[in-house]
Amino acid sequence: MPELPEVETVRRDLAGALGGARVSDVVVSGKRSIRRQHPDVFAAALAGARLESFARWGKYLLLGLDSGQVLVAHLRMSGQLLLALRRDAVMRHTHVRVMFSDGRELRFVDPRTFGELFVTSPDLPELAGLGTDALALDLGAFRALVGARRARVKPLLLDQRAVAGIGNIYSDEILWSARLRWYRRADQLRPIEVRRLHEAIGEVLTAAIAARGSSLGDGQYVDLAGLPGTYQERHMVYGRAGAPCPRCGRPIERTVVAQRSHFWCRACQR
Repeated sequence: MPELPEVETVRRDLAGALGGARVSDVVVSGKRSIRRQHPDVFAAALAGARLESFARWGKYLLLGLDSGQVLVAHLRMSGQLLLALRRDAVMRHTHVRVMFSDGRELRFVDPRTFGELFVTSPDLPELAGLGTDALALDLGAFRALVGARRARVKPLLLDQRAVAGIGNIYSDEILWSARLRWYRRADQLRPIEVRRLHEAIGEVLTAAIAARGSSLGDGQYVDLAGLPGTYQERHMVYGRAGAPCPRCGRPIERTVVAQRSHFWCRACQR
């Protein structure tokens, strides 16, 4: 957490709120959050710059500056981007404050400090190994990707070098929607199964974006205004061990896969 739907929600919020905003100052109180750069270098790259574009690649936010550089943000486990007024009290675990000339500021809050911000060139060399965004992968390219991989299908979905943006929550929801078991080998899926999987990726992620993402009990994901998403109310399997499968009524099971909880239905996922 957060995954593609949550990051896309924040991207849309940023685009609606901060288009054209000019940075007046930057305050860094947590160096780990900008660990790729010295605080002075990071602040100097942003000071005086105007936000011109708001893009996303997988779980990365890409904020284009009028200087030609890009402010990159990755929220990872517990990172939050919150829009506030300069006079508002600064909450605990706020590690970076990007202040704008109109009195607002963008705050990076991250209790676990796994997330990061950095400024880089427009060709994004730091993201060179990232796979195609999960919502940009057409069926033909997806068939080629799946057919060339001997990996189990869930690890493949989680591999950001293959498909960027899907994490543990949505991989479970996608596999349930596609009626596939996590341990099926990708290169052994039948053409109809590959199509179902591709369709499930688009349908699940699009629905989650419409619901402004999933906010779990830990409260670690909120949008730019600090509000939770609602897609967790529509989860079919994730976090529902023992509950009846919405499709067949059999109990949903929990299995540990690569040290992560995986939720699935033994009866209707094949």
